[in-house]
Amino acid sequence: MPGASSAQSTPFRSHDASASSARSPQTMDNAHPIPIVQEPGPHKAPTSDKRRNHSRAETVNRIMNVALASIGLMLAAPIMLIFAVLVKLTSPGPIFYTQARVGLDRRRASRGPRDYDRRTRDLGGRPFMILKFRTMRMGAEKNGAVWAAMRDSRVTAVGRIMRKYRIDEFPQLLNVLRGDMNIVGPRPERPSIFSRLCDDIAEYPLRQRARPGITGWAQVNQAYDTSLDDVRNKVRLDLEYLEHQGVAEDLMIMARTVPVMIFRRGGW
Repeated sequence: MPGASSAQSTPFRSHDASASSARSPQTMDNAHPIPIVQEPGPHKAPTSDKRRNHSRAETVNRIMNVALASIGLMLAAPIMLIFAVLVKLTSPGPIFYTQARVGLDRRRASRGPRDYDRRTRDLGGRPFMILKFRTMRMGAEKNGAVWAAMRDSRVTAVGRIMRKYRIDEFPQLLNVLRGDMNIVGPRPERPSIFSRLCDDIAEYPLRQRARPGITGWAQVNQAYDTSLDDVRNKVRLDLEYLEHQGVAEDLMIMARTVPVMIFRRGGW
């Protein structure tokens, strides 16, 4: 019938409401919904994956530090024994010197530098007792903590030799085995000096994102601190190290530490 044919073809010519109401049930049953495709957004690794990767890297780093510290202690044991005897024979007081230092701040270590909040800078990090050969006479800091200077009268004769060759730092291999330090990392500072430096240098607390070390990028590039400008430069070098921190970087710094010790670069 002409009417029927016209009604049948209407849905293909017009999309108004009257034409839609004229569709047959069979036509409606054969209609398929238009699929909606959502464009993928930028890929973000799940937080659990990031934590797992970070934990794996920490485990590898810890194994390397324990292994190298153990080997270092075995190799350095004869030298350490000789200087332990010399310290005892040449000056009154203990052989070893322990001092509180500011260590890793795990709250800051889990965040990037952009997440750093200046209001939390006084938190510092986890304190620990650092172990060194005693290089100064007893009561050297009875008037308060001060930086050592070249030809410092407080330093003993044996202590001067140890400081030149960095032998006084050897006992810190035990700090590495205890987990207080790594072989490579920013040098730890005393809490009182740490607090003052945080006031003077805004970036200073960022160093606590890494475990402190016996040697570091700052130590192989600069001598002992004698002024605030020296500290500022070392902070810059420490932050450079944090940007490239890894096993390869640590091994390179360890290799560069050897000539610093042998040729007495920066030691006094």
